Amino acid sequence: MPCAPMAQTHVAGYNTNNLFPSSGLSLTLASGQDKNKEGGNHQNQDYDSSDNMDDSDDDIEISHPRKKRYHRHTPQQIQEMEALFKEFPHPDEKQRKQLSKRLGLAPRQVKFWFQNRRTQLKATQERHENSLLRHEIEQLRTENMSLRESLRNPVCANCGGPTANGGETMTTDEQQLRIDNARLKDELARVCAFVGKVYGRSNLTSIPNSSLDLGAGSNELGGLHSASLPSINELIRDRSMVLLSIERSKVAELALSAMDELMKISQMAEPMWVRSPEGGMETLDHEEYSREFPRLIGPKPIGHKTEATRETAIVVMKSSTIVDSLINVNRWMEMFPCMISRATVVDVISSGVGGTRNGALQLMHAELQVLSPLVPTREIYFVRFCKQHADGLWGVVDVSVDSLLENPDPSLIKCRKRPSGCLLRDMPNGRSKVTWVEHAEYDNIGVHRIFRSMVNSGMAFGAQRWLATLQRQCERTAFITASNVPLPTRDVTAVPTPSGRRSIVKLAERMTNKFCGGLSASTRHSWTKLSHGHTKGIADDDIHVMTRTNVDNPGEPTGVILSAATSVWLPLSSNRLFEFLRDERLRSEWDILSSGVPIKELTNIVKGIDRRNSVSLLSAANDNQSNTVFLQENWRDSYASMVVYAPVDIPTIHQVMNGNESINVPLLPSGFAILSDGPECRPPAGGSLLTVAFQILVNNLPTAKLTMESVETVNDLISCTIKKIKSALRCDDE
Repeated sequence: MPCAPMAQTHVAGYNTNNLFPSSGLSLTLASGQDKNKEGGNHQNQDYDSSDNMDDSDDDIEISHPRKKRYHRHTPQQIQEMEALFKEFPHPDEKQRKQLSKRLGLAPRQVKFWFQNRRTQLKATQERHENSLLRHEIEQLRTENMSLRESLRNPVCANCGGPTANGGETMTTDEQQLRIDNARLKDELARVCAFVGKVYGRSNLTSIPNSSLDLGAGSNELGGLHSASLPSINELIRDRSMVLLSIERSKVAELALSAMDELMKISQMAEPMWVRSPEGGMETLDHEEYSREFPRLIGPKPIGHKTEATRETAIVVMKSSTIVDSLINVNRWMEMFPCMISRATVVDVISSGVGGTRNGALQLMHAELQVLSPLVPTREIYFVRFCKQHADGLWGVVDVSVDSLLENPDPSLIKCRKRPSGCLLRDMPNGRSKVTWVEHAEYDNIGVHRIFRSMVNSGMAFGAQRWLATLQRQCERTAFITASNVPLPTRDVTAVPTPSGRRSIVKLAERMTNKFCGGLSASTRHSWTKLSHGHTKGIADDDIHVMTRTNVDNPGEPTGVILSAATSVWLPLSSNRLFEFLRDERLRSEWDILSSGVPIKELTNIVKGIDRRNSVSLLSAANDNQSNTVFLQENWRDSYASMVVYAPVDIPTIHQVMNGNESINVPLLPSGFAILSDGPECRPPAGGSLLTVAFQILVNNLPTAKLTMESVETVNDLISCTIKKIKSALRCDDE
């Protein structure tokens, strides 16, 4: 029932303002009911019922109660309150008192204004959503009528005439369609019933059409033994089928509660969030959290550690574009290749409303990685929900779904996400303010001792790492697509056109993604540990190797490929180590394959404000007969850095420079991943974690067998490279 105008009355001593529920978050799977018809004029008024509160008993018996007084706010007061509302729709008591003092209003007047403003905003959003849903329903009805007409008058696909049986006999495909249609109708009815309960409506009959197609993505570099593929895929498929058995209404209810928690916790200050003295990271006060929020997904599993961090930054990308990248599994992986080893969409419950991501809801599986085979991946099964709270204000939340299962498989709870995600607010000039929250409970078993400090500190999977990566990737996109970015200062004729530079950067991006995709301890990788006592300085004297066979992937050479990787701790700052490895003038000091020959840089394409984030083409300085150059990408952010390179023949690189497609250029990337060893171990007392990885084509024949000689070769290559790095940086005796 529409609300009456905001002028309130007292009935039997009660204030009817208390009868209206506070504004809450609503799942955009369904339309909003047109309510709160009072319009925008009343938000400029505060009604004062204090006179009646002090009336005597005799006053109550008067048949004509006195009129209530109201206060009309000035334009300046409205302007200041609107400005604060955009930043803090739910101001706390301290903010309300400060604002009321500044505007000359009573704190209660400010409180009522914000309540009325939230109610009005919610009503506006629900009216808009209702309009979109009516349009969707009309489209579905039209499509349904068209399909019914097609079934009544079937047409032969070959000749275009009527079918021989005249449509009297139902085909197998039609039978299957009817079965699927009945199943989807039942699912639709259950979801509509839940949404109707959320919105308090019983006449909801339809919701936007949801795509049920499964989407999946994975980094290109597999590194698998072929015998292990079926068992891994079958295991993930079995777990996904378990998730598909969860009622969608329960998933939607969990998503609503998680979004509500994320919106509140992302905007809270102390004592909920405390900034640590080491590194300045914001961490969660768990006692305060337990008092403020219910255990949405149950208690923490026994033996699990808790990690909860928050970070805020400005990124060079619109909020809606970031949301699109987060909800599209392949683009999500491309945005965070150094953090995501594998990701899959298990089920799409809603793809959004009105052609947007508002209300998008899907079940997902992902493996989060550290770029080293010495750190197990964090495997999570979760629901991701996107919600547009206002114009230019988005929320994206992840939360684990194991709490919705009666007896969850232990493998589903090795890592759990409590409500985590990001709040995105549009800023001028195509930028966004992003507040990122990561709240996880994880099993720390299997993490190598040299990585424990870094992993437990939150530097591996915390909010700071996600947001630093997002900043760098958004900056990269802005530089590559911008038309006013200056040409590189060295040898600009090497890549003379913007399209050529974009093609080179795109090729380098694929190279780096392949490198990241094959470096972690993912379940899709079958690493074998080699132990050699003479490899001094390597973690536990071990190197990990794996092989794979490429037959039909044009993006890498055909044949048997051997990958090898290991990690080592060095008593150096990560910045010093990065500067040493990226400098082509010092390459001969660590690159065994260069045989001491000086290396020159042919061109350098900058990808960000930090000019060290770049793509280069390198060649031997004194060798004009060589038919090969090295494509190298360097990047660095606040928490990690990387140097990745791969040989490419010169005719191919010329084609890429001319703007030709680079997806079929064969690449075998090698390189280095550098991480700081933890906030409490800052240099000069601390050091860096260096992961070294090589890939070698050991035989052009896919059917060839791996020889021990090849394994020894790559083992010596890694061992000697690490020794030369330590010797050049004078830390070989540490």
